[in-house]
Amino acid sequence: MIVISGSESFIGKELRTQLDGLGKEWIGIDPSASSDKRSLKGDICDPSVFSLIPKGAEAVVHLAAISRDKDCAADLVNAFSINVSGTINLIQAAKRQGVKQFIFASSEWVYGEVANNEVQCEDTVIDISMLKSEYAITKLVGEQMLRLACSDGALSGTVLRFGIVYGPRPSNWSAVESLFFSSRDKAIIEVGAADTARRFIHVSDICSGILASLGVPKYEIFNLSGDILVTLRDVVKEGAKIFGTTPQLIEKNSGAVSIRNPDNSKIKLRLGWKQGLNLRAGLETLNTHITAA
Repeated sequence: MIVISGSESFIGKELRTQLDGLGKEWIGIDPSASSDKRSLKGDICDPSVFSLIPKGAEAVVHLAAISRDKDCAADLVNAFSINVSGTINLIQAAKRQGVKQFIFASSEWVYGEVANNEVQCEDTVIDISMLKSEYAITKLVGEQMLRLACSDGALSGTVLRFGIVYGPRPSNWSAVESLFFSSRDKAIIEVGAADTARRFIHVSDICSGILASLGVPKYEIFNLSGDILVTLRDVVKEGAKIFGTTPQLIEKNSGAVSIRNPDNSKIKLRLGWKQGLNLRAGLETLNTHITAA
């Protein structure tokens, strides 16, 4: 049995679909759940949340979070209540119920400010005093609390540091969805620096990475990101090809290039995970499933 916190989220829904495809049992915990047999209405900050977790469950996949930096900054008390206290409460609930593994959705943002020529690896030493993102701080604290909880050997902990996720969703778009639909709808597209790049990763590959991490023993950290750096220019170019448009790309500050490069070699070598969708294939899923707002 797999328990999913944040089961009504963008990633949670895709994970449920993939688990169904594998015939694996799951239950979801989410404040907006329908409270049917598998989707349970629950709050990770509530001490009674343990009662929603089956004893001896295979894993808790912890996705529930305030996940946008601007939302964390706007309400720090709520962000730390959910992302830190809620995570601690859920870890304790998992241990109380004898859950075998706790999989924690972290973020590449825990690496903080990085130089464009740097590669971020799981053994990179992170100085929390240098982090400028409230969201990143909550995630790094969550990682460390899980590490401590696993120190007695009763629980295995797996941290997945997600890259920038995109996919078919109606709101909360990343730069990928926004630029893709701009390439359809706008004659002129403005960006800061077109060569800004990230290892963008499709939601389906995020969830296949979560599934690949099931059964990892002890406490371990993995970057879960795309295979290559993709620039903002690449996204617009591929979008224009798909839609048959010719938007003009204008840079407001071509010198302000920002590159983040979290290496995914470890999860590929250790767990056999492979990226399933390249940029073109990933963008095609947006065109198929989303009507732009």
